[in-house]
Amino acid sequence: MDKSKAYLLWFEQLERKDVDIVGGKSSSLGEMTSKTDVPVPYGFATTAYAYRYFIKATGLEERMRSLLASLTNVDDNDQLSSVCAQLRAAIMEQEMPQDLQDAIRKAYAELAGKMGEKAPYVAVRSSATAEDLPDASFAGQQDTYLNVQGADQVIAKVKECYASCFTDRAVYYREKQGYDHLSLALSAVVQMMVFSKAAGVMFTVNVANGDDKNIMIEGAWGLGEYVVGGVVTPDTYIVSKDDMKILSATVNEQDVMLVRKQGGDTEEMPVPEADRKRQTLTNQQIMELAGYAKKIEAHYGCYMDMEWGIDERDGKIWILQARPETVWSRRNKEKKAETVKEPQQSAENAKVLLKGLPASPGMGYGKVHVIADPKDIDEFQDGEILVTEMTAPDWVPAMKKAQAIVTDSGGMTCHASIVSRELGIPCIVGTKSQGKAATSVLKNGEEITVDASNGVVFAGNLQVKKAEAAAAPQAAAVVAQETFPVTGTKIYMNLGDPDLAEKYSKLPCDGIGLMREEFIWTTYIHEHPLYLIKTGHPEKVVDMLAEGFRKVCAAMAPRPVTLRFSDFKSTEYRDLKGGEEFEPHEPSDLLGWRGASRYYDPKYTEAFRLECKAVRKVREEYGLKNLNVMIPFCRTVDEARKVVEIMAEEGLHRGPDFKVWLMAEIPANIILADQFNQFVDGYSIGSNDLTMLILGCDRNNDGIAHLFDERNLAVRRAIRHLIEVAHKDGKTVSLCGQAASVYPDFAAFLVQSGIDSMSVNPDAVKFTKKMVAQVEQRLILDKLTGRGRNLNDAELAW
Repeated sequence: MDKSKAYLLWFEQLERKDVDIVGGKSSSLGEMTSKTDVPVPYGFATTAYAYRYFIKATGLEERMRSLLASLTNVDDNDQLSSVCAQLRAAIMEQEMPQDLQDAIRKAYAELAGKMGEKAPYVAVRSSATAEDLPDASFAGQQDTYLNVQGADQVIAKVKECYASCFTDRAVYYREKQGYDHLSLALSAVVQMMVFSKAAGVMFTVNVANGDDKNIMIEGAWGLGEYVVGGVVTPDTYIVSKDDMKILSATVNEQDVMLVRKQGGDTEEMPVPEADRKRQTLTNQQIMELAGYAKKIEAHYGCYMDMEWGIDERDGKIWILQARPETVWSRRNKEKKAETVKEPQQSAENAKVLLKGLPASPGMGYGKVHVIADPKDIDEFQDGEILVTEMTAPDWVPAMKKAQAIVTDSGGMTCHASIVSRELGIPCIVGTKSQGKAATSVLKNGEEITVDASNGVVFAGNLQVKKAEAAAAPQAAAVVAQETFPVTGTKIYMNLGDPDLAEKYSKLPCDGIGLMREEFIWTTYIHEHPLYLIKTGHPEKVVDMLAEGFRKVCAAMAPRPVTLRFSDFKSTEYRDLKGGEEFEPHEPSDLLGWRGASRYYDPKYTEAFRLECKAVRKVREEYGLKNLNVMIPFCRTVDEARKVVEIMAEEGLHRGPDFKVWLMAEIPANIILADQFNQFVDGYSIGSNDLTMLILGCDRNNDGIAHLFDERNLAVRRAIRHLIEVAHKDGKTVSLCGQAASVYPDFAAFLVQSGIDSMSVNPDAVKFTKKMVAQVEQRLILDKLTGRGRNLNDAELAW
């Protein structure tokens, strides 16, 4: 048969190359039905030929052309609404040709026979011939009708799909994207209705940041339209593609859901009280969905955006549609670097107003404009921050003008989130699910900064324009740019002063391996933490520490930052204001009350809890999840347990995006690594203290300084042993001492021993990066040729 001349086609007759015949949605449903084993509700699709036949046979074409010609300014909301309303009315006034009606009626009867039902309930979905291409998204621009029963109703809904080609949002979108309205044709998908007790969407790429290592699933109770429409904030589940493990499950409270009505149509109902805070999907259902997503991506060969539903009658999972994801498919393909302006403001003014889901990355600053009704869109001005209860396609004209968008409801995969990403506008959704609704907190005219990369709204202007590139004169000649090799061994950087983070962020490091907290105390706080608690100002500790951490994390993002908790010795703490009252006089403070031994001690633990609160503030209020922590000078396994338990009490739990490291600087850390492993994610070797304690050599004593050498065989054997024991349990090992950058042979030893990373001072980053690359290449060549030189015992260090 000639598919291009048929009025309708069954799913098994279609494949993805038929997009010109039945549109993206219909062709994709056919592709999955005919060429995969993914469960798809059965059905048929009317064709583009049928749509054009309807337009021509009814004489609509000239009327439509005339009305479209009168649309001279698509940004004029009144004109746009008037013209679109006339276009829809013109279509609905016409009766569908009888032979087309008969074809649909016959197909519905055949569907009933094939499914063994007298009058099945179906969903009627629009599928435009230009939609769902990898470089453009028409998703949600036309309408969908659920729970439709009977041939007459199906025919009526197909015509309503035709009319929905000319909703305000659809016409606006096509106009802005440069598509000809009359060249578009529409297919109507008629498929068996899934009586969804839960439904949602899933992506094979993280739509917030373009990371394609995981599968993102969003789910809510009832039919899926409330997820894609942004009415509810769905649960979010992240599954690793490599090992198919659930990495995270974020459960959001849901109070309403869309359900089917007996006899047809849908209605909103309250979610039962017992289900409102309950996880929508079981772990088994999450894994089944992730398996389908992985299959579909492998079949199509690109990032995919899918909708799914779980039938209340038998619990079966169905894939309702699948289409190429548009935004990151294009961005990742083009490898465009995105510049995000980072917050640069003092702690006193970095006030967090709201948190939400980071739907579209970027940063925007401007005045708030709260809009509750689409009829007020014309009042919205260029450069304002759009704040509304929920995002929906009707808001596109205002979205185009906005510096940023903040909403009460919606998920990261709702339609408006997708459009904001495609338009490149920073967007935060679902603030209500994170504690406060944007429309109740933000006021018209208020100046705010929207950090949509991290899902945080700040008071005031936290943006600093980076105009160095624009101000620099154009070079007359091409200057070669310094390049650095990629190394398997990560090269981190040590940092103390947060104010230098922006400057050093341009270095080719993989993150901060050691951020020294002590610098913030001596430079900014100046006062002993217990003194501040006693005088009623504990917030000063939290705020000023958090500001220092924030500066570093923002400058380095998305690269990780590892903060070493405070490791002052008692003499150093005594130098802080008020310290004399709280610090003991120790004969050897280097081996005294320091590091982990303070954190659980009743005399100091309240001060340590303030450090934990500062870390949590940066991660949760500022949304900078790249901050991890390290425990210094931990003498026993029981100390590690106590410290981790206190951290957990303060809301800091180890997980996929929060790592706890242990400074390996005491021989006990090496000897008992198999036991320390249960409480930490990895180790950072403090080679100075480790060498001192292995050799019994005070590194501050000039008389025996000649004995102090990190390259000593005993030290190297200890390091090699730690790497082996840590790796057996999947833990990582780094080294943050100076030896790696001072002694090239020591760095070579570390690489040969399988160390995961090294952290060096900023001035040594470039040199170490290149040196490590040379060592790694030498190891590869020796392995390939079998001609590497034989190493002596001292070099092997074992």
